[in-house]
Amino acid sequence: MFRSLLTPRWLLLHVLFVVATVATGFLAVWQWDRAHEAGGSFQNLGYALQWPLFGVFTIFLWIRLMRMDVHRHEDETEPETTAGTVSGDAVAAQVSDEPTTPARRTRPLVPPPAPPVDAEDDPELAAYNQYLAELNAKDQRAS
Repeated sequence: MFRSLLTPRWLLLHVLFVVATVATGFLAVWQWDRAHEAGGSFQNLGYALQWPLFGVFTIFLWIRLMRMDVHRHEDETEPETTAGTVSGDAVAAQVSDEPTTPARRTRPLVPPPAPPVDAEDDPELAAYNQYLAELNAKDQRAS
């Protein structure tokens, strides 16, 4: 599970995120010191307050990317079942009349198509759909 976060690519990313977070801390302290010097201004003070926010965003992005990578690897290792199909074990259990748990269904990647719209329901939408169909047919003929 977390082994994917120890690949050379991720180790380099971990180093990059740590360096970026530490750098934002140093930049915040530097701007804070500049704001309190004789030539300092409110702009330096604003930057001193902004740099920690950049550091927090860096940490947020780091955690978000790690979670996405872990979930992606979890999804790849799980056996894929589609909605409407049942695994062979579930079929065998149904034949033997043993109680079984329902097969896990995965969310489809593409939503199902919307029902067609008649000109009576929404004439403007039906005309737009007809226009899109004509453009699609024209594009298919050109290809």
